[in-house]
Amino acid sequence: MIIPAIDLIDGKTVRLYQGDYQQKTAYQQTPEELINRYYEQGANILHLVDLDGAKDSEKRQTQRLKELISLAKMPVQVGGGVRCQQDVDDLLDLGASRVVIGSLAIKQPELVKQWFEVYGKEKIVLALDVQINEQGEKMLPTHGWINASGTRLEELLAFYGEDTVQHVLCTDISKDGTLMGSNVDLYQELKQQFPKITWQASGGVGSLHDITNVAKSGADGIILGKALLDGKFSVAEAITCWQNA
Repeated sequence: MIIPAIDLIDGKTVRLYQGDYQQKTAYQQTPEELINRYYEQGANILHLVDLDGAKDSEKRQTQRLKELISLAKMPVQVGGGVRCQQDVDDLLDLGASRVVIGSLAIKQPELVKQWFEVYGKEKIVLALDVQINEQGEKMLPTHGWINASGTRLEELLAFYGEDTVQHVLCTDISKDGTLMGSNVDLYQELKQQFPKITWQASGGVGSLHDITNVAKSGADGIILGKALLDGKFSVAEAITCWQNA
């Protein structure tokens, strides 16, 4: 499945390089233009990230998110700074189909595990950003990849359990925003190890060849951001490529 992404700062379309707010690229295309274009080209889900909210939950772009979710003719999964249950309620009330939870899922797994019971596994996406160390361990930093958690990906998923979690968005930090290709081996390994989970691959896609490689890895979907904004290919071309892999 092809999942186009739109990242927002101050209501406008941006992309960060490897999660660094100091390495921000602003785009002329408005979120409204992109949402309509992606839908017309066949996207059946959208990934929306509130980077202001991710940095400071007091600055969540609530009204902007509401406008864009209302405009979208496809389901929207929304992330960015979810820090409490009220945040989940608020995003679902805005019309989000799924809420993306990152750092909190690593820092307070007992709490987030309870939320799966409250909302159901279809409503929550765990966003797990992986930093692979010299020993090959898949470590999970938090807070925009700044803080080391000391938690490994496998042990966190073992805690939640495949019967609890449905959707996991997994990014190899070293690939994000680079357009240099995805970590195909990572997704192949994770799908084999946790086959019940629906894996959303993210980071590094710069060509249709990269999409083919990710599709063959066993990943269930792929997040596309910078490559679409930079005109490397269209959503329609990406969908065709994914289906033919």
